[in-house]
Amino acid sequence: MRELALGRRLGGGGMTQQYLAGELSVLLARLQAVTTNQVSVRDVVQLRREAETRPVTALTSVAVHALALADGLCWDSLAQGNTAAFTCQAAICAELRDLGICAGWLEER
Repeated sequence: MRELALGRRLGGGGMTQQYLAGELSVLLARLQAVTTNQVSVRDVVQLRREAETRPVTALTSVAVHALALADGLCWDSLAQGNTAAFTCQAAICAELRDLGICAGWLEER
């Protein structure tokens, strides 16, 4: 939230939106590092590319898809008994959710 206020003080939403896109990209890079199958790795790479190249108005869609993918990865890791991967993926999933809520991309339920 402090970053959002800083963005408003420094000249509006452009810098803030770019910051948020960067944060989303970083979280997706971390998710990629703990993804255990190649098909899902490709999906994460595609979402990261979208976060970095699509207009900031499209970040809501990217965040929603990233959260759904991360959730699925968590379930896959649990099904495989891979608790180490699950722990990392769940933490990233929580950070994606928090970012989405703070950015206004997701509604808090």
